[in-house]
Amino acid sequence: MFRFAVLTVTLAVLALGGCANDVGPSKAELKARWDAENIYPQAYRRDLLAFLRTYLNDPSGVRGAAVSAPVLKDLGPGERYYTCVRYNERKSTGGYAGSKDGVAVFVAGKLDRFFDVPLEVMPLCKDAAFAPFPELEALTR
Repeated sequence: MFRFAVLTVTLAVLALGGCANDVGPSKAELKARWDAENIYPQAYRRDLLAFLRTYLNDPSGVRGAAVSAPVLKDLGPGERYYTCVRYNERKSTGGYAGSKDGVAVFVAGKLDRFFDVPLEVMPLCKDAAFAPFPELEALTR
């Protein structure tokens, strides 16, 4: 009985010891994975339109729509492609809210995040070269 208990404890220690040696990917491997996801978003306009159709309260009647070409820039833990979007959305009362900027971040060539908090957007979009985005102005509900 004693030998069985010692054998069981020994096997359990060996099994758990094998798990302790698995420390996961190295920093270099993590960086390589991150960088591998930096694929230029070929369909960034289409992705933005699909997202903004659901994000905006009233996607019809948008004015002053503009978009910048995607650029690769450091965004926190590493570089990501992002683009700036400018639009003037119609309010529920029929008037317009005023021009607003947003940032779309892309991972593996697809839209991953969108944010429009002015303090976060301003440093990223202050020097953006905007081009007309008539497809956004043509959206319907």
